[in-house]
Amino acid sequence: MIALWVVLGVVVVLLGTIAVTRSRRPPRGTRQGPPIRPTAPPRPEPVEVLGPRAAPPVAKQPVVEQPVSEQPVAEATLRERLGRARNLFAPLRALGARGDGAAAFDAAEEALLRADVGVETTEALLSAVRGAQAQREGAEAVREALEDELLAVFDENPDRTLRFDDDAAVVNVWLFVGVNGVGKTTSIGKIALARRHDGRSVLLAAGDTFRAAAADQLQVWAERAGTEIVRGAEGGDPSAVVFDAVQRAKARGNDLVLADTAGRLHTKVNLVEELRKIRRVADREPGRVTEVLLVLDATTGQNALIQAREFTEAVGVTGVVLTKLDSTAKGGVVISIERQLGLPVKLVGVGEGSEDMIPFDPEAFVDALVGE
Repeated sequence: MIALWVVLGVVVVLLGTIAVTRSRRPPRGTRQGPPIRPTAPPRPEPVEVLGPRAAPPVAKQPVVEQPVSEQPVAEATLRERLGRARNLFAPLRALGARGDGAAAFDAAEEALLRADVGVETTEALLSAVRGAQAQREGAEAVREALEDELLAVFDENPDRTLRFDDDAAVVNVWLFVGVNGVGKTTSIGKIALARRHDGRSVLLAAGDTFRAAAADQLQVWAERAGTEIVRGAEGGDPSAVVFDAVQRAKARGNDLVLADTAGRLHTKVNLVEELRKIRRVADREPGRVTEVLLVLDATTGQNALIQAREFTEAVGVTGVVLTKLDSTAKGGVVISIERQLGLPVKLVGVGEGSEDMIPFDPEAFVDALVGE
């Protein structure tokens, strides 16, 4: 009996020990031992991504119209632009003050012919140089005498201003004529931009209705110059376009209409009649044709002289706009146009930029050709 109680006591003690041991164990799923401290640096705060990184906003600047007194002018001189033509006269300049007069005369003749001055005008110029007896005085005298004779040609047409009637009741119309490909439409756009800088209120008339690209090109220039444009249906009556442009200009207060026209010498009779009609329509009140500007390509040489004669007979050209008078042209055709036709060259294009249409300066031109 005593033994039984002893066994029961032992069992009770064992059960108590097991219970105490289990109460000291950590819960299932937890790691034993001291906690492990992190050694990596803390993660940065999250950044919200809103899409591709945009450039920082730029404050809008106020649009300031350029004062008319600050009209952009091509700063490059004709001497810098007339590289090819000037080089033709390099042998004449190279003879210097001690050079032989006869050699200088030969050099001048060759240079004039190669520069597209033409045989007739070259002979007239050299005859005048001979009359000055410069050949006997040496090469420098020949060169100076040639300069004087060239200036004398340009002095025959002293008025190179673009005519404008300031009568408030008048809408000035400048007609632009010339064959296709000479740069007529581009010249109109550049002149429109320049006149806008002068303070004129300009409207463009797309009178070349037979070439769709001409109206589209003029539309681009109208946007650049900040002017309106009047267009007609493709193949329509160009005189009707010019008439509508004059009427709209009067209604909206524009004082100048620049009118493009078609150039198709292969249908000469139709072209002449069309141009005459355009001029008659443009001259109806309130319109007044104050300039008929013939646009010529200086790179065409003596062909430009033929074109000038035909257009002058058709519509009474008042002045010439000579394009591409830069390093690609010989430039001598200017002299023939002035001498043989009595037409003043009023504007020259000396580059591709919108500001490269500048007033023609005879003294600068002659200096660019033969000056030291």
